[in-house]
Amino acid sequence: MAGLLGSAGMAAADTTPQSEGGATATMGGLKTYGAAVIHDGGTDEQVSAGLFEMSVDGGGTLQTYCIDIHNPAQKDSRYQETPWSGTSLSGNRNAGKIRWILSHSYPQVNDLAALAAEAGAKGLTEQDAAAGTQVAIWRYSDDADVDAVDPQAEKLADYLQKHAQNIPEPAASLTLEPAAVSGHPGELLGPVTVHTDADSVTVTPPVDATTSGVKIVDKDGTEIASATDGERVYFEVPEKAQNGSAEVTVQASTTVPVGRAFASETRSQTQILAGSSESTVAATATASWAATGAIPALSAEKNCAKGGVDITAVNKGDEAFTFELMGVSHTIPAGRTQIVTIPLQEDQAYDFTIKGSDGYEKWFKGVLDCKTESSTGGLRAQTFSEPSPATVGGTAATDTNLAETGASSMTPIIAGTAIGLVLIGGATLLLLRDKQQPTRD
Repeated sequence: MAGLLGSAGMAAADTTPQSEGGATATMGGLKTYGAAVIHDGGTDEQVSAGLFEMSVDGGGTLQTYCIDIHNPAQKDSRYQETPWSGTSLSGNRNAGKIRWILSHSYPQVNDLAALAAEAGAKGLTEQDAAAGTQVAIWRYSDDADVDAVDPQAEKLADYLQKHAQNIPEPAASLTLEPAAVSGHPGELLGPVTVHTDADSVTVTPPVDATTSGVKIVDKDGTEIASATDGERVYFEVPEKAQNGSAEVTVQASTTVPVGRAFASETRSQTQILAGSSESTVAATATASWAATGAIPALSAEKNCAKGGVDITAVNKGDEAFTFELMGVSHTIPAGRTQIVTIPLQEDQAYDFTIKGSDGYEKWFKGVLDCKTESSTGGLRAQTFSEPSPATVGGTAATDTNLAETGASSMTPIIAGTAIGLVLIGGATLLLLRDKQQPTRD
C-alpha cells in the first residue's frame, strides 16, 4: 500500500509518521518472572510469566505485563502508548478487570506478605507475585486456560481472577486532539486541545518558526511556551504566508497511568502497563494552510472494532479534496470532515502515503494487531537467536531473551525445570518436554 494520490493546494509536506501521543519505549527484558503452563487442545506448554521492563524515549522506565499470550515479545522492539480501541482489548468485556488486577497486585502492591494473606497463600516471592498476576491477566486478556506452576502463585492468580471488577480505561498520559488542523493564512488554525495527567506540558514551536512567522498561541493570540490539561492552543499563521504546513510538539514528565496499553511497531507482544517511573511523554499536531483550493488535514487511528485504520480527513478549503486509497476514490467536500476506514487483515502491516498535487503528503505506517490468537491459530513454535534464562523463577539478567513469555514455544527460548537440553554429536540440540500437569495446594 503506497503511492496513494490526492489533490490539494499545499506546497509543504509532512513525511513523519504520526504517533498517537504519550510514551514511546523500547523493550528491554523480562525482569521478574515465574513459570506457567498453557493448556490448549490437549497440548501443554510451559512458558515464563511475569514482568517486562521497557526504557522510555527521553528518560524513564516502564514495567508491563503481556496481553498477547500466543505471540512472542521481541527484544529492542519499539512500543507506543495506545488506546485500548487500537489493541486486542477492543471489544473485550473483561478489559476493565485487567486494570483492576494491575491496581491490586504486584508491583502496585509491593507488600507481598499482605498480598499473600489476601490471596490465602502461604507466602509470595516477587517471582511468585509476578507469575500469578500475569496468569490472572492472561485468563481475561486471552481467555486462556493457563495455570501458574508454583502453588502460591496459582493461589494469587485464582484470587485475582475471582475478585476482579471492571473499571474504566485510564486516560492517556498525553495526547493532542485533533492531531491535524487546517485553514487559511491570517487565521488561528485549531483549536488543538491538550489532554494530559501531567501538571503542565512544554510547547515547542515549529522548527522554522523564526523564518515562517508561525506561532503557537492561546485563544487570545498570546504566544505560549507551556500549557495545561484541557487548554486549547492554536497555530497563528501570518496572512502573507505561502502555502505550507507546520508541526507543534508538546512534552512533559509524568508517571504513565497503570492500565495503559502499549502496542509495538512490529508484531511483538502487546503489553499493558503495571508501573511507571517519572517518564517523558510527548505528542505532536500538524497544521496545513493555503490561500485557495482544498486544504486537507489528515490523521489516522487504528480501529480494531472495524478491523482497519480510520483516516480522518478534514477539508477547510473552498474546493473538494479527492484522494485514492486501495483503488477507491474518496472526495471530501469543501468545509466538511469525513472518516474513511481502510480495511486490513489481522497482522497486516500498512505503509502508505496520501499525497497532494502541490507537495502535500501524509505518511501512515503500522501493523494492525487486534487479536490475541496467532494468524494460524493455536500454539506456535518460535525460534530466536538469543539464549534463554538458565532457570525459571528468578530475576532475569538484563540481556535476557524476551520471547519465551507467553510465546508457547518448543525452542530454546523456554527455560524451566521441565525442559532438558541433550547434546547429540556435539552439534544438535533436542528439547525434551515434560507434559505432567502442575500440582496445586
